[in-house]
Amino acid sequence: MSSYPPPRGTFDQVTPSIRRIVAPNPSPMTYHGTNTYLLGEKQVAVIDPGPNDDAHLSAILAAVPEGGTITHIFVTHAHYDHSELAMHLSKTVGATIYAFGDHEAGKSALMKSLSEQGGLGGGEGIDRAFEPDHTLSHMQNVTCDEWCITAHHTPGHMANHMCFQVGKILFTADHVMDWATSMVSPPDGDVGDFMRSCEHLLDFDWDLFLPGHGDSVRAPKERLHWLLSHRRKREVQILTQLQAGPATPHELTKAIYTEIDAKLIPVAARNVFAHLLELHNKGLISAEKPIAFDGIFSPLS
Repeated sequence: MSSYPPPRGTFDQVTPSIRRIVAPNPSPMTYHGTNTYLLGEKQVAVIDPGPNDDAHLSAILAAVPEGGTITHIFVTHAHYDHSELAMHLSKTVGATIYAFGDHEAGKSALMKSLSEQGGLGGGEGIDRAFEPDHTLSHMQNVTCDEWCITAHHTPGHMANHMCFQVGKILFTADHVMDWATSMVSPPDGDVGDFMRSCEHLLDFDWDLFLPGHGDSVRAPKERLHWLLSHRRKREVQILTQLQAGPATPHELTKAIYTEIDAKLIPVAARNVFAHLLELHNKGLISAEKPIAFDGIFSPLS
């Protein structure tokens, strides 16, 4: 866990051109709260406005440098704690909203096919009303006189998830954090996509990751390698546990996650389910049909 002590109702200066404000929405899933970032001095970009909270809106407006104007709003993904304030902020300051797309955009073929049959659960925290003014493609640049932002499509935590690059700094939202791993909850999330997104980011030279929750990640490549290793080890744990016999995602979660608070078992079960779907897609395990969150998964004989 990070010891990052966030200021409340004001900003902290992360770099000479980047300010961070922590939204007042702490929880087991958001840690201290959602990090909202302001980039630039005159033409200011807001990255992840956060929840629709009047106090947070006031803190964002107060953090705009003197003589500056919010001209761009970038949203990493359509979860309430990142996107909900975007429309209100846009109407208040007249800025344009940029994102990959709505909450359905970018969904993998596997998750689309499974979604159609139902029974997967999911949908936690999704902002179904979110709609950007401009959709961004993978590796597209958005520029102004002060900065250039490159959008990286990084599905995994959510299908429409993007990270935003400024030089050798990356705003990673929920894809890479220092205090926890990302929740991947099908059909909105896809663990195979998550790992491919991590591998994509390893192709670049980074100085700093600025996540959506918690403190900055100061060793980006080490964290990416750790996340990939962690997910691969989880796959091995699930395959090993299945050798004891067929099981549901919930049963596997209780057997594997023996040291976490019981209240977090349902959340962990979503991650286990994501791994099971990926293992089944790879042909490494079998599943009763139709595949469902409460269904039984079995080792291949």
